[in-house]
Amino acid sequence: MDETDRKIISHLRDNARMSLTDLAGRIGLTVAPTHRRLRRLEEEGVITGYRTLVDPGALGLGFEAALFLTLNHDNLETIEAFERAVTRLPHVLQAQRLFGNPGYLLRVRTEDLESYNRFIDRYIATLPGIDRITSTLVAKNLVMRPAHGLFMERDEDAPRPAADRPRPRR
Repeated sequence: MDETDRKIISHLRDNARMSLTDLAGRIGLTVAPTHRRLRRLEEEGVITGYRTLVDPGALGLGFEAALFLTLNHDNLETIEAFERAVTRLPHVLQAQRLFGNPGYLLRVRTEDLESYNRFIDRYIATLPGIDRITSTLVAKNLVMRPAHGLFMERDEDAPRPAADRPRPRR
C-alpha cells in the first residue's frame, strides 16, 4: 500500500459516496487508474465495504454500556457456545475476546435503563458459561473513529500533551 492508496482510503473514509471523478481529482490521478486502485483495494480486502453511519440517538438508542463478562469454564466447548450465542444478540455494537480476566468486552446500546435491564436479564444472563457480569455506563463518547482512520495519523503528527513536549532551550 502506497501513499496514493492511503489518500483513497482517507477520502472515502470522509465521504464513501464520493464520485470516482471527484476521488480521482483529489488524489491527482485520472479516473481509470483511480478505478483500478479502488477495485484492487476492494479485491484485496483492504476496503471491506461501505456503510452508512447513523446517529443512535435519532433511532431512540441513547443508552450505551460496556459489559465485562467472565465465563465459568475455559474449555473450548463453553467458549465456542458462548461466542456463537454472542454473535446473534441484538443491541451489541461490538464484542471482543480479551486476554486476562474478564474474558470478554461487549459494547451495547439500548433505548434506556429499563430496556438495558431487560437485555441483561433476557440475553446476557442466559448466555452459556456466564459466571460474572460487570457493566459500566457510558457518560459521553469522546472519540468514535473507525479503525481504518488510525493508520492515517502518524505519531509525529499527533499533538502531544504539554508534559511530553520538548522544553525550549535557554
